[in-house]
Amino acid sequence: MSLLELRDVHAYYGHIHALKGVSLSVAQGEIVTLIGANGAGKSTTLRTISGLVRPRQGEVLFGGRPIHRLPPHEIVALGVGHVPEGRRVFPRLTVEENLEIGAFLERDRKVVQRRKEEVYALFPRLYERRAQKGGTLSGGEQQMLAIGRTLMQDPRILLLDEPSMGLAPVLVDFIFEIIQRLNREGRTILLVEQNARLALEVAHRGYVLATGEVTLSGPARELAQNPEVQKAYLGEG
Repeated sequence: MSLLELRDVHAYYGHIHALKGVSLSVAQGEIVTLIGANGAGKSTTLRTISGLVRPRQGEVLFGGRPIHRLPPHEIVALGVGHVPEGRRVFPRLTVEENLEIGAFLERDRKVVQRRKEEVYALFPRLYERRAQKGGTLSGGEQQMLAIGRTLMQDPRILLLDEPSMGLAPVLVDFIFEIIQRLNREGRTILLVEQNARLALEVAHRGYVLATGEVTLSGPARELAQNPEVQKAYLGEG
């Protein structure tokens, strides 16, 4: 059984039909990527999963349970962690305070402290800057903080929206190493990424979205060899 499944999901922004019957699944332990042009519906798909957009038609199932009518905080409590596009750290709070907000559902301070130590082990730079305000961090450090804050929830699935956006190549490589490490440690990941080549290199499976519809899907390696994908997203052909 899939950990996450979307069945014929339609979503709108006002009169704009943003998702037109999207169906996809993510199994426990997988990295699945969504690729497509700007405006294809990738971020809307993640926002629909996390309850920020309510589908007008279709179902979102998590662990076999329908979640598409639940408010976002209940979806978080079930284990859906969403790292949004643009990082959105709390600029006036310190790194440590940002991380602790990520664990707002956890009442056991020992558990919170252990998770914080795990995040600092993953991102030593955050430990070095733990007393620094989030808004004064570099773009790469803010991305580390956004991921770390979500990991403080100990989510069952991690939704990553454009984690490489605006980062220098060396930091892009680092973030993707972290994504692979988290997956090796058992994290299930649904990845939206502008760098289709990198996304298909780390993912097990992928879906191609175009104007709100899934146009292709399959094993990531096969998608990377698909002439249509190569021409449209990989700069080949």
